Amino acid sequence: MIVEIVSPEATLFSGEVTSVAVPGVNGEFQMLNNHAAIVSLLGKGNVKIVGSGLKIAKEFANKFHKVNEQTYWLPIESGTVEMNDNKIIVLAD
Repeated sequence: MIVEIVSPEATLFSGEVTSVAVPGVNGEFQMLNNHAAIVSLLGKGNVKIVGSGLKIAKEFANKFHKVNEQTYWLPIESGTVEMNDNKIIVLAD
């Protein structure tokens, strides 16, 4: 599935992933391939992306925390997430 993480300044990440976990206002939840369509508000926490061969742009690498070769975390204060047809868009503050 495809994920785009967008901040007010720029698109921080766009690429193929195997899972995304986000800090929903009622708790963290994970989205995998073929997840049902969803729109949700996000609270303070980490957006966690997992996939093989993730490429974080050098200019935004300092915003992400590298857990291992396949997992990155992006701390956010709030935002919105939408998933539809295996495409996830995270609007993050």
